[in-house]
Amino acid sequence: MFKNHPKGLLAAALSNMGERFGYYIMNAVLVLFLCSKFGIPDETSALIYSFFYCGIYVLSLVGGIIADRTQNYKGTIQTGLIIMALGYVCLSVPITATSSNGSWLLPFTCLALFLIAFGNGLFKGNLQAMVGQIYDNFEAEAAAKGPEALAKAKGQRDSGFQIFYVFINVGGLIAPFVAPLLRSWWLKSHDLIYNAGLPSLCHQFLDNGGNLPAEQMANLTNLAQQVSGGAATVVDAAFCQNYLQIFNEGVHYSFIASVAAMLISLTIFLLTKKGLPEPAKKAAKEVVGYTEEEKVAMAKEIKQRMAALFAVLAICIFFWLSFHQN
Repeated sequence: MFKNHPKGLLAAALSNMGERFGYYIMNAVLVLFLCSKFGIPDETSALIYSFFYCGIYVLSLVGGIIADRTQNYKGTIQTGLIIMALGYVCLSVPITATSSNGSWLLPFTCLALFLIAFGNGLFKGNLQAMVGQIYDNFEAEAAAKGPEALAKAKGQRDSGFQIFYVFINVGGLIAPFVAPLLRSWWLKSHDLIYNAGLPSLCHQFLDNGGNLPAEQMANLTNLAQQVSGGAATVVDAAFCQNYLQIFNEGVHYSFIASVAAMLISLTIFLLTKKGLPEPAKKAAKEVVGYTEEEKVAMAKEIKQRMAALFAVLAICIFFWLSFHQN
């Protein structure tokens, strides 16, 4: 797969795969985690998720500006990995939410999400720019060998980025299975099983002092018996608190897998960064004079390309909108 490609590609692909693996572990359970831990409505949890996901993209612009201004791409990428790891560490601490600590614990969780989004902004786009520079250098070396070698090197760039994104998708494919497995394992070790609807009912029971409408109480009792294998003959505040604590501890411990993935990604980057290039400043191009006919032709081509770009953007917007709604 990596034959005839520059050496730095494998290191960059593995580093990015580890980062994406850690991210998608967290992403797979984030909304449910916020609801089950803090007892907040689905709408509020989804709003937090939306701001977080928006930050993933917006802060990538900030990360690119920082790297361009400092011309320290490796340092920016390394800092991003460290900040993301700190964010996952904050999420992995199994602090039980109570009425006394809710005023600071939810903001603390949001701060952890901001660290992840900001670290991602420092890391993601700049690593891709570094991969581009790898192929710029690869083509420059090939050019010294002759036109035939240059033509062959230029043909490797597209396949190189395809390989790079395959590694991203491999990390994203495996990760969503890890968090549920860890969560279910932790519940099973306490003789309980997973049920997505039970945490909400437990919060309602606790918030209302044990007074629930008959239909909700019957549903709570039925689910409690299911998850405990019939052991929960009486559903009370102690059972609800115990299930919420164990349920959320399982999710916290799945975030430890994200921390491990980030540390692996950071280790790979630190061990290989000496062989990775810093993206170079683009040299100013010589101003060329064009005839009016050439200008009209170029303007027409630019308009066509912009129309195609906006058509693709429209498709992407509605695709991801429906994807995340689902």
